Amino acid sequence: MAQLVKLQDYTSRYQIDLARYPTQFVRLKKNQWDRVKRQWEQGDEVDDWEHIEEEEEMKPRFSFMRKWFVKKEPEETEEVVGEQELLATEDEIPDEETTLTFNPKIVYAPQSLKELRQMFMNQFFHFQLKWASSTLREKSYVDPKFMRDSFLRTALLSLPDTYLVFYYPIIKIKKAPVELAIIIITPTECLCINKLEQEDQAVYVADGDRFWTKKVGKKDSKVLNPFISLNRTEAVLEQLFDSENITMPIRKVLLSRNGYFDYPGTAFNTRLIDKRNYQEWFEQIKRSASPMKHMQIKAAQTLLNQAQITSFNRNIWQNDEEATDDEA
Repeated sequence: MAQLVKLQDYTSRYQIDLARYPTQFVRLKKNQWDRVKRQWEQGDEVDDWEHIEEEEEMKPRFSFMRKWFVKKEPEETEEVVGEQELLATEDEIPDEETTLTFNPKIVYAPQSLKELRQMFMNQFFHFQLKWASSTLREKSYVDPKFMRDSFLRTALLSLPDTYLVFYYPIIKIKKAPVELAIIIITPTECLCINKLEQEDQAVYVADGDRFWTKKVGKKDSKVLNPFISLNRTEAVLEQLFDSENITMPIRKVLLSRNGYFDYPGTAFNTRLIDKRNYQEWFEQIKRSASPMKHMQIKAAQTLLNQAQITSFNRNIWQNDEEATDDEA
């Protein structure tokens, strides 16, 4: 399951400590899946899967992490510790259960391990959107459209854990916000993806520098040339990577899962993926056994350093929610 590191201009816990949270995310997912699978195989009839309290005796300042993991090796304690704000006393830190835990619920009785895993992963997708838009102290409002975004769901649920996803991140260039295309940083390369998906069976004809023609049946209309966003994203990444001495190939992808491209010739350093070759391409990028690499983390951190953040303090958010409830 790929990791959603940045969603537009939402706050992200990865910006607090990129070295810490990828490992924790993978461990949380694995531990919870192992528990769910074990309970299902043993025939336990429960309405809700709850977290097991950490059995290992830990220092008080780490007690807010206990509900995360079933098992933790002592030497991992230092790895868990991140920014200085996380070293505060437990009383100064918001309830971890409300910010970081994942409690999968049985919404129906799965008849097979495949059904069980699908139910688990669907719920984990929603949890991941919360994970990617909140920290211990802040959270951002998540547009419901991302819950329904089929490509975001497919990418996160299908790609390897070592892939870091920036979904239309908004970064600051000379203090001005700029929205980039979808960026997936793998251990070996950086993929820039621009999605062009409107009506089913639409044909996008590359017949202009500024606009292309979209053909749906007998109806023609104009769409903005999708290469504009791709080229802008590539240029920004090249500038940022060069400034930090990051050597990682940047690959551009123009994607339409439900339509077709009519493009004469070949596009430089860009793959056109449409309905005809989407499955083959996606299966290809899914196959990766490579662990995370230093250059990958450095590239992701460089992007996060320039990212814009729009968020609310959790206390303010909760007070607003309480006021709304009172008015209702």
